[in-house]
Amino acid sequence: MSSQVKSYRDLKVWQRSCDLAENVYAITRSFPKHELYGLVSQMRRAAVSVPSNIAEGAGRQGATEYLRFLSIACGSLAELRTLVELARRFQYVAAEKADQLDTDIDEISKMLYGLRRGLETK
Repeated sequence: MSSQVKSYRDLKVWQRSCDLAENVYAITRSFPKHELYGLVSQMRRAAVSVPSNIAEGAGRQGATEYLRFLSIACGSLAELRTLVELARRFQYVAAEKADQLDTDIDEISKMLYGLRRGLETK
């Protein structure tokens, strides 16, 4: 982390991924009850995994471990993208909301990529 960043909480990518998790929770509240332990649970876990892995990686010793946790966060974003697409196909989420989630996932993916590149060049 740069000298301006004192904590993972200062990272825009962590802040944006917390916002994404919050949005996923809000959107999945309207899903059918029979999906509570299926799609709802999976979407929420994947969304929460992103900021959690950013934070856990930041708390580890060295860039190699941090990169490993950022890679896990990227995997969780890919999983979430798939789950959003399934929710769209099952008509549990409106196309506009799914599109917004996709846009947010794209932006966070790019931010994670930039953070990873910065760590790799150190």
